[in-house]
Amino acid sequence: MRALHIVGGLDPANGGPAYTVPRLCRALEAAKIEPLIFTLSEKGSAKREGATLFAPGAANIPVLGQLKLSPAMHRGMRKTALWADVIHSHGLWIAPNIYAGQVAANSEKPLVVSPRGMLAPGALQFSRLKKRLIWTLWQGPAYRNAALWHATSRQEANEIRAFGIKAPIVVIPNGVDLTERIARHDPSKSQRTILFLSRIHPKKGLAALVQAWAQLAKDRPDWQIVIAGPDEGGHRAELEAIVRQLQVPRITFLEPVYGLEKEALLADADLFVLPTISENFGVAVAEALGAGVPAIVTKGAPWQGLVTHKCGWWIDHGNEPLLAALSEATALPVSERNAMGLRGREWMRRDFGWDPIGQEMKDAYLWVKGTGDRPPCIYQ
Repeated sequence: MRALHIVGGLDPANGGPAYTVPRLCRALEAAKIEPLIFTLSEKGSAKREGATLFAPGAANIPVLGQLKLSPAMHRGMRKTALWADVIHSHGLWIAPNIYAGQVAANSEKPLVVSPRGMLAPGALQFSRLKKRLIWTLWQGPAYRNAALWHATSRQEANEIRAFGIKAPIVVIPNGVDLTERIARHDPSKSQRTILFLSRIHPKKGLAALVQAWAQLAKDRPDWQIVIAGPDEGGHRAELEAIVRQLQVPRITFLEPVYGLEKEALLADADLFVLPTISENFGVAVAEALGAGVPAIVTKGAPWQGLVTHKCGWWIDHGNEPLLAALSEATALPVSERNAMGLRGREWMRRDFGWDPIGQEMKDAYLWVKGTGDRPPCIYQ
């Protein structure tokens, strides 16, 4: 069986899909599915093995450049549709995802759609009018006959339904690769670190983090906050202005880190925080837990298991809940945070392995092709 995967870009600066889409394809290979990735050429895309790159068109033209038009990709999809048994589109709002729906319909191949969090209310509020226009004119018609939608959590499945999607939804989480290097939680450290590791974007709730830390910092002189990630739309400068205005101490901004540098940053962290407005999954949370770091995450992300598995805090939005969680977490003995981190790592090892995820996606493909049974992970 063959599956053609469409994703707008694989530059790590784009966030989770740059990791999860190639990694899902490797898991599908292990499950005896032959995957092929089509993506646009970006500075980070060439580093992804197994991806076919296409040049974007009209890149320097306002508005059109944001749509990521690529006639070459569209032609490539039309030719490859004859090879594929399933077409799997990751994301919305840009031309590659529109092409995927059009090509699937014209070739009469089942279309699977992974919105990757883009239908969450918090995500929809950004560029709301533009997205509504794109959905009405192009994206909605292209995805109208999708055979199956893929959510990475029940929370995301609820958001897909709330948007008005009637097609079947399969709930299959993202996975995480555990590294041998884990957080040290060294009791002799003179400075402990609260780490944010994700895109620096308004939806990530970093303004609330800065404001909460402004209230707590004087009582935690042995703690610091490190914010690392790619800047989007100049939001880092906005946050730095808040830091200066409030005279907040011990906040450091870092450029994006990947690979061994990311592992080192996680290994040195004592606590992870993601005060996000909305997240379909939150790969950064899984990576932190996999590295043995307890996490504080807002209810904009589907991580209620932090409470169930006693490895973190799942909190309401707002300054007060965030301040309370930070205060409680930083006051714990080092041994307790270490125990929480180890419980989180074991949870990731047990429930978020890529091999069973690949098998679940294979079963979903077989079902939409009419050659397999209904998977148990179909959302009701």
